[in-house]
Amino acid sequence: MRIALVEKSTLYLLHAAEPGDDTDWSQFQHVRATLARWGLMDADVPAAAVAELGIRVAKLGLTPQATVNAILHFLANHSAGLIVLATEGREGVARWLHGSVAEQLARHAKVPTLFVPAHARGFIDPDHGDIHIRHVLIPIDHHPRPASAVGAIAGLADRLAGGQAEEHFLHVGRHAPQIQRNAGPDGLLPVTMRDGDVVDEILEAARELPADLIGMPTAGHHGLLDALHGSTSEHVLRQAACPVLTVPAFI
Repeated sequence: MRIALVEKSTLYLLHAAEPGDDTDWSQFQHVRATLARWGLMDADVPAAAVAELGIRVAKLGLTPQATVNAILHFLANHSAGLIVLATEGREGVARWLHGSVAEQLARHAKVPTLFVPAHARGFIDPDHGDIHIRHVLIPIDHHPRPASAVGAIAGLADRLAGGQAEEHFLHVGRHAPQIQRNAGPDGLLPVTMRDGDVVDEILEAARELPADLIGMPTAGHHGLLDALHGSTSEHVLRQAACPVLTVPAFI
């Protein structure tokens, strides 16, 4: 919701019930109560008052069916710029990423996805709504070509942090790709190079900063599947101490 406020966008809260699921919306976070806690509105105002903040919030209970099918059907009819998925810690992440919801969504949706692990340090203060993004770690490699994804990651972080976010580029290996912000030799951005296991070095660099967000460019020609299926991003997600944003390289 805080991202939607910054972007002045529509926030869809989806509950994709499996057959036999009797969960009701009263168990979910209340939008107006949260906005009131953040000091943005009174708790007793009508629901229509939310629009005065420049956003629209829609809670949708999708027809009971397989979760992935329900969400993909929704995405086919609604343009989404970002998917946000909460995970349940290491075991929860493993369940999401091995042949289940996140992997299948990643394969077909091809939309930037923000994973927020339950055990991680988030960048939104849930009590006040303040955003804390000072350090963004962006691991890069020659494949996928990182330029467009890097722009999307850095752009979102800068908008959320009011231009205060600092990007840190990391390449594990000996020959780092060049990242150029603008034309000319002075436009090249510094890339830190480290040797060792890719996942270990990413996690260590994130701890040292410490990173408030890890942004992972992923192989575009297969959507996010390359990153989520048994490779670097999956392992980073399982152990990261902060949210992880995966962005297809073709964005």
